[in-house]
Amino acid sequence: MRWDGSFWVLGLAILATCVGATGLAAQLPDDLDELSDAALYEAACANCHGQDGRGLDRALVGFEEALPDFTDCDFAAREPESDWIAIGHEGGPVRGFSMMMPAFGEALSVEQVARVVRHIKSLCTDPSWPRGKLNLPRALLAEKAFPEDEWVTEVGASLDGDGAVDGAFVWEQRFGPRSQLEVVIPYGWAELPDAGGGAGATDWVSGFGDLVLGVKHTFYHSSEAGRIFALGAEVVLPTGDETKGLGADGTKAEAFASFGQILPSDAFVQVQLGGEKPFYDGGENEAFARVVLGRTFTSGRWGRSWTPMVELQAKRELEGGVPTPLDIVPQMQFSLNTRQHVLGNIGVLIPATETSGRSARLLAYVLLDWFDGGFFEGW
Repeated sequence: MRWDGSFWVLGLAILATCVGATGLAAQLPDDLDELSDAALYEAACANCHGQDGRGLDRALVGFEEALPDFTDCDFAAREPESDWIAIGHEGGPVRGFSMMMPAFGEALSVEQVARVVRHIKSLCTDPSWPRGKLNLPRALLAEKAFPEDEWVTEVGASLDGDGAVDGAFVWEQRFGPRSQLEVVIPYGWAELPDAGGGAGATDWVSGFGDLVLGVKHTFYHSSEAGRIFALGAEVVLPTGDETKGLGADGTKAEAFASFGQILPSDAFVQVQLGGEKPFYDGGENEAFARVVLGRTFTSGRWGRSWTPMVELQAKRELEGGVPTPLDIVPQMQFSLNTRQHVLGNIGVLIPATETSGRSARLLAYVLLDWFDGGFFEGW
């Protein structure tokens, strides 16, 4: 059975109830620090969830909803431990949940709640599932290695004054422990010469670009090392209108590798390397590289996240003597709601080399991690 965002909310609510019910402190052993993680879980939560973490029958505990199964990796592995700890210690409103999920930090310390969460996370025994801490922030250009369930609306605009706007609607669907499907629908508005309107006449055109279908698979991940690696491939179908500048002459294919590494102090680095091959006359094979360096900050211990990043992009047509343009993209990702499953990012692509004919571009996106709830939830 697949657990959606509502079951994640329920699971965190019940976790908070189990570790912080009124009078719990008096029922727990005097020296909690001498207990193992499993023993602390049993003392604080087993009355609700059972010793195996599968949850007692709701008729026995008085809940209207069935308790979640902490051994279900699709439910338990996705979210980072920090989100579970925040809810367990501070209560529902800290992540945009109901006031019915109270704070129970007076019963257990942050460290003790973290130990309970650590044990609960260990109940997912399938090592195929990447842990949520490896889900690094999404940059504006680079494809990350973690498989996702997301809707993303991307937009870009040239800053040279021509007013052209383009972007894409991105849908990502995770399947299995480590794989992801992706559909990208580009769009654009541009002012082009109007051949039927006389000299100097222009007309605004709009439409959708070439449809992109992709797949990604995580081949390696290590929560202990803070490292993740994936390979992916995409096919670009010529569905756009080439006369409007919204499509290519034919089909293209792309292959890439993505790597992420957690660094000390909530910093991280991500790398994407790949190439593109057109299957039509006149198209040029292209290689690209993207490197992202960033660090996440929070407003207080449990507040919203802010992630400044610097992204470098290099593209090169694979023919002799062609220069390699380099772009620098400073950007800031930030959580838009308290649940932190609706995120925004804004930045500027600045040509660093081969600047002739290339202007700076404003780039942005809004992202919904729809597994964690709807767009209007958690504000």
